[in-house]
Amino acid sequence: MDKVVVDTSIIIDGEITKLIESGNLKDCEIIIPVAVLDELQSQASQSKDYGFVGLEEIKKIRELAQKSGITLRFEGQRPSMEDIKLARHGRIDAIIKDIAKKNDAMFYTADYVQALVAQAEGIKTKYSKPEIKVTDLEFEKFFDNQTMSVHLKEGTPPVAKRGKPGAFLLVQLDGKILTKEYLEGITTQILEVSRVTRSGVVEISKPGALVVQFRDFRVVITHPPFSDSYEITITHPIVKLSLEQYRISEKLMQKFSDKAEGVLIAGAPGSGKSTLASSLAEFYSKRGKIVKTFESPRDLQVDEKTTQYTQLDGSFENAADILLLVRPDYTIYDEIRRFHDFRVFSDLRLAGVGMVGVVHANAPLDAIQRFIGKVDLGMIPHILDTVVFVEGGEISKVYELEFKVKVPTGMTEQDLARPVIEVRNFENHSLEYEIYTYGEENIVIPISKEAKSGGIERLAESKIRDTIRRFDSKAEIEILSNNSIRVRVDKESIPALIGRGGSTINELEKSLGVHIDVEEKDQASTSERFEMSESGNNLIFEVDNAKTGMDADIYVNDRHILSTRVGKRGKIIIAKRSGSGKRIVNAVMSKNDIKLVVHD
Repeated sequence: MDKVVVDTSIIIDGEITKLIESGNLKDCEIIIPVAVLDELQSQASQSKDYGFVGLEEIKKIRELAQKSGITLRFEGQRPSMEDIKLARHGRIDAIIKDIAKKNDAMFYTADYVQALVAQAEGIKTKYSKPEIKVTDLEFEKFFDNQTMSVHLKEGTPPVAKRGKPGAFLLVQLDGKILTKEYLEGITTQILEVSRVTRSGVVEISKPGALVVQFRDFRVVITHPPFSDSYEITITHPIVKLSLEQYRISEKLMQKFSDKAEGVLIAGAPGSGKSTLASSLAEFYSKRGKIVKTFESPRDLQVDEKTTQYTQLDGSFENAADILLLVRPDYTIYDEIRRFHDFRVFSDLRLAGVGMVGVVHANAPLDAIQRFIGKVDLGMIPHILDTVVFVEGGEISKVYELEFKVKVPTGMTEQDLARPVIEVRNFENHSLEYEIYTYGEENIVIPISKEAKSGGIERLAESKIRDTIRRFDSKAEIEILSNNSIRVRVDKESIPALIGRGGSTINELEKSLGVHIDVEEKDQASTSERFEMSESGNNLIFEVDNAKTGMDADIYVNDRHILSTRVGKRGKIIIAKRSGSGKRIVNAVMSKNDIKLVVHD
């Protein structure tokens, strides 16, 4: 009886079962080395798909052998720890070949290198190059030119997202409930194609998760223990645009052409970020620039001139070392997600490489904030100069970053000047956000028109109030404009405030740069009836509902404590833990006089 020894590759490919079913392998003894079984068991224990596929094939071989009168047996010793350590150097393969040599058996393999070595050793060898279908794979029947992604999950019918970026609909493809066996069949088909052709590559392989890039399809396969059941998600780009096809202003196009070297493309999942990144890569390539990409998986649609890099030895940091030796003009980083991604992106940009990063974010500012805490705040403007937000496949917002030393908007004292990152609207250069350090915290402040002028108002009011407290603790301040203020004080306080020959008020106007009108205060408005109560962590002052929206001042023993505004239903709410709240609580405990003045 002829003897046949098989290795791991021929089992995983399913060639032995095909040979038995076709009758090309019969009246023989099939020997499976124990090392092969152990290797498949080890892979399955690590939740790697190849292990499960191989063990299922051995089960089929046993069932077919019993029906076909073929003898099946296992032979050899279990690999030692030393054998396992040297497995990557060919020790396990050598053990398998030794069994074939010992039994003078025909050695079946689908590994070309293994076949060459066996033939060199004089072992009878049959190399089986699998004829694998690389077109019209099972999963491709679910796609049309409007399908962005297909979602196949065990125990549910297949569904797909169809439409265009920003306008997708989730549709059920048919009513058939998918089984684990069906999904495993799709997985096996994809893995076989990836192993023997250049059209597919396994990008990520973890226990319970597998990512394969097959042509322009990104295949994500998950199963227990990572997911609760078997699931396959396949995404496919449905549009490929040139940069000129986007509605881009001449100013932004000029920026991309001449100055933009720290670009961040942000948007929600499925918004069209990668499509824009691909367009930029093609744009730079056509302008005679050397363009590379950092991707995992490598699914950007780029031309043949652009080289797509992935992690080197499991790390983009290692890939960055090689990238600097290649000296690219631009690198597309898709996508920046983990801490080391931000660090690598920053290092390459500071090294002088033009960088285009892709990041998930629901708003353009969120994309900038994701860099805060991962790199020094002051370095962000040197890393990023342009933030492009994509929504519904279109560029909806563009920001540019500038670095200045200034007093933040809304602050008054010059000694509060500090480094500030200004986030400006690219098209009209208007200031929309400021980012700076306050104490030990990084602060992101939206800037409105009111905020821009509010600093002047608060400066004038604060300075005047501090000055006139010496004359009238109940003075009322009204901001008329950026350069005009009205002060109402008691009649008795007016001479002292004006000063001899107007000297005091003139000095005050000169120091503040504003004109001050001094009026006698309406005595009828100097005191207001109110009810005070507590609610949780707040103090509540209640006045007549008709006073809602008016300005109010609170005094303790004629000393000004707080200026505020009467809220809805005539209520003024003050936090107990605030400075003003603590002083009012102390006044209540000490039974001091509390007054509330309301004025228009």
